[in-house]
Amino acid sequence: MSERFTVKDLITVGIFSVIMIVLIFAFGMLGYIPILMIGLPIISALICGIPFMLFLTRVNKFGMVTLMGLILGIVMFLSGHTWIPIVVFTFCALIADIILKMGDYSSVKNSIIANGVFILGVFGNMLPFFILRDYFLGAIGESMGNDYVNVISPFLTYECLIVLIILTFIAGCISAYVGKLVLKKHFEKAGIA
Repeated sequence: MSERFTVKDLITVGIFSVIMIVLIFAFGMLGYIPILMIGLPIISALICGIPFMLFLTRVNKFGMVTLMGLILGIVMFLSGHTWIPIVVFTFCALIADIILKMGDYSSVKNSIIANGVFILGVFGNMLPFFILRDYFLGAIGESMGNDYVNVISPFLTYECLIVLIILTFIAGCISAYVGKLVLKKHFEKAGIA
């Protein structure tokens, strides 16, 4: 098996990147409801498990997951987020790629854990809210109003960030497990056990 990407590999990465982008952005609209804005990483983890697991049935080369993470980060940057999603999504995707490689792209356990790590990339969008809290609360107050700020501001603490990261990882693993069950035939065909 060649380690070089083929055109088919790049098309696969492109198609699944689009699917993930559409899902993340569509459900990201729930952020207009203040309390759901805080839970968006968990929501993303729950909805992206099945498509990510389907993507993994087509991945057999190191770098395909990293490339998808880079694409997602760039799209988020181009859609108005800071540059941080590029770094965070690419880093999380690289770690997920390493986990998959350790399982020789055939371990269900590694695939589930890889999804949990990969989806943590969505925190690239959230980190600025925690790091530059006052600046972003001011900007959100101008665009969404003070009532919105009053609901989310108590949750923008480092303690809440740690809890969100843990819950997002757990939701990603659960979602991946569900994806494995739903896509059982695809996993068998791909030789993933």
